[in-house]
Amino acid sequence: MFEGEKLDPQNILDSVSEGLYVTGKDRKIIYWNKAAEKITGWTREDALGKGCFDDFLCHVDKDGRQLCGEEFCPLHRAMQTGKGSTVPVMVFANSKSGKRVPMRVSVAPVYNQQGEVVGGVETFHDLTQELRDIQTVKQIQDQILLNEASDDPRLIVTTHYAPCEVIGGDYYSVSKLSKDRYAFILADIVGHGVPSALYTMYLNSLWQERRRLDANPLALMQSMNKRLTRLIQGGGTFAAAICGFLDLKKGTLRMVSAGGPAPVIYRAATATYEKVSLQGMPLGCIEQAEFGDFSTEMNPGDHVVLFSDALYEIADSRGKMLGVDRLLSIFQECGWPQANVDFKEIEKHLLLFSNLIRFKDDFTLLDIGMVDRKS
Repeated sequence: MFEGEKLDPQNILDSVSEGLYVTGKDRKIIYWNKAAEKITGWTREDALGKGCFDDFLCHVDKDGRQLCGEEFCPLHRAMQTGKGSTVPVMVFANSKSGKRVPMRVSVAPVYNQQGEVVGGVETFHDLTQELRDIQTVKQIQDQILLNEASDDPRLIVTTHYAPCEVIGGDYYSVSKLSKDRYAFILADIVGHGVPSALYTMYLNSLWQERRRLDANPLALMQSMNKRLTRLIQGGGTFAAAICGFLDLKKGTLRMVSAGGPAPVIYRAATATYEKVSLQGMPLGCIEQAEFGDFSTEMNPGDHVVLFSDALYEIADSRGKMLGVDRLLSIFQECGWPQANVDFKEIEKHLLLFSNLIRFKDDFTLLDIGMVDRKS
């Protein structure tokens, strides 16, 4: 304590550099600090008694989705579940000038002495300067996520990439090796945000260098792993990945796993889903890593789908993990791939299962299918 001074809680909260406001359970603002005024332009008099949804902050996420309805409002969800943020969320708030202010937000419920939730608190800081650099990185990253199969009428390639933030740490590519052969990869680099996004660029340079030099996906994975292990230098895992070669003329598929989630194959002849059993060590652990190897025939109408770890890491309200069986049932409910379903619909089902607003990690689906010309 300061000698002879009685500290006023309001003065303390007005001294912090982060914006902060408190609401009741009705989401009406009852406290608004000085930093919140500075960041948004809204004064305490403007804010008190208002809800963020009352033509006021009107939060949207990075994809432009309105967050102020009860379904997607992080603060409302924190009060309903009694759980605060585990990771900050990037949102865009309406300032008094009418401009959108990018900010990183954390939320938590407020309890009374009886342990009952009586309100919520949100803290935020301005990301304007940081966002400019992030957007530059995103422009570069968007250019390296490749699909070189779009002009081949024998092949369908569908991707859905939803990074946790503006930029992410998932990398994928479908690359043409020859008239009939394609190489593909999906890698989930540890973490997310700027560091992981920079690593995707390094991984892309390795992929571009090695994909035509190595005769098969196992040799390709081994050569990339050696380079990545030297880069990491004992600093930990680099990425979990699956890569493969597809030969359209021979109708063969070979895949190699470096710890990535096991792919799923849809067999058109029987309209069934096949769980591929693949295990392997993540890239960057040791130079002489062991990788899982799998080969199979592919026929017209067959599809193989790869996905990042975000799908397996989600759990329902009781803490039960998704698992492959539940994922396959969601594929069936959505009609993939017979109905040419938009992967956003699958993402919606997964979010409903997990009761999440958005995934806590980067989310990627990569679907590669052989066209059935008879259908």
